[in-house]
Amino acid sequence: MQVRVIPFGVLKDWLGAAPAAVELREGASVAELLARLSADIPESALRGIAVSVNADYAQAAHVLCEGDEVGLLPPVSGGTTRAANVLDESVGQPTTVALTREPIDAQNLIAAAKRSEDGAVVVFDGIVRNHSRGRHTLYLEYEAYEEMALRQMRQLAEEARERFAVRHATVVHRLGRLEIGETSVLIVVASEHRAAAFEACRWLIDTLKQTVPIWKKETFTDGAVWSPGEPFPAEIALATDDGDSEAGQ
Repeated sequence: MQVRVIPFGVLKDWLGAAPAAVELREGASVAELLARLSADIPESALRGIAVSVNADYAQAAHVLCEGDEVGLLPPVSGGTTRAANVLDESVGQPTTVALTREPIDAQNLIAAAKRSEDGAVVVFDGIVRNHSRGRHTLYLEYEAYEEMALRQMRQLAEEARERFAVRHATVVHRLGRLEIGETSVLIVVASEHRAAAFEACRWLIDTLKQTVPIWKKETFTDGAVWSPGEPFPAEIALATDDGDSEAGQ
């Protein structure tokens, strides 16, 4: 059978940017696919990654089928929907979720989240800074597994509303090239009480940074690198930091 493999982030440097068709035996697992790929790239390149099958996270024992789309996802940093259009369509809705290649209009999104019954609106506005790890940053580039990222972002926004009993959650992330000072991710939580809004906002950005398939490439004055990102949670990652991989178990 044949599956379609799509590498993201730093894995594109090893496997190429374009999706690739890989031949496997009928009933092959994710672990077998990774073993096949590891023959061509360093073992360290697959350490700590997650895998998706048809835009859902999958474990090493997952059995693949003909035509499956397999995403190879290194630890995440953090037709595309424009945030302005999403705002127009989602006024009054419990969640607003978008990926956009246009500048994020934070003030309008914050204003749109407010209602008379709210006692608090808490905002996380992630901004591109001019340095990272002691190096001078020129600009950033973000890419995403867009179908999966939007699905994950919506699930997080809905879970935040239920978990923290807040009225509204907005999650918007930029893609493409971002200049210094631009907003990369905006989270807005509106709630009757401030404590719930603070907790939900913190949980959203922390969880997004660990689980949503968005990657960041940093361009410095002396070169460019993919950001190492946040480690995946144990239930998602297929390998541990010490090199023990579920693919080999």
